[in-house]
Amino acid sequence: MSRRTERVNDLIREELSDLLRRELRDPRIAGLVTVTQVDVSPDLRTAKAYVSVLGTDAERSSTMEAMESARPFLRREVGRRLRMRTIPDLQFVSDRSMEEAQAMTDLMRRTAAERGETL
Repeated sequence: MSRRTERVNDLIREELSDLLRRELRDPRIAGLVTVTQVDVSPDLRTAKAYVSVLGTDAERSSTMEAMESARPFLRREVGRRLRMRTIPDLQFVSDRSMEEAQAMTDLMRRTAAERGETL
């Protein structure tokens, strides 16, 4: 991955996070929503945004639906804010890595408690 692509990834992630926090007013967005990573294709035409939603499966599903319906707005705003020649087409992917990490931590704590150790 080139330095330019990495920089574009970070910029888009920051802008999407800001847009979600400040601009997007959709009641379907529930729980704690975080844009964990963005992967832009080498030609800058597509970008996969990995979104983590801490909450129930229903909250995750409704949040992903809301993000998909807001995709044109988010793409337009990212393009306006970053002033890019080619605005990548956004794709949202549910990222469950934070939940998996929490489950692993809980498992480690239970195992340590059974052994009488502390973490």
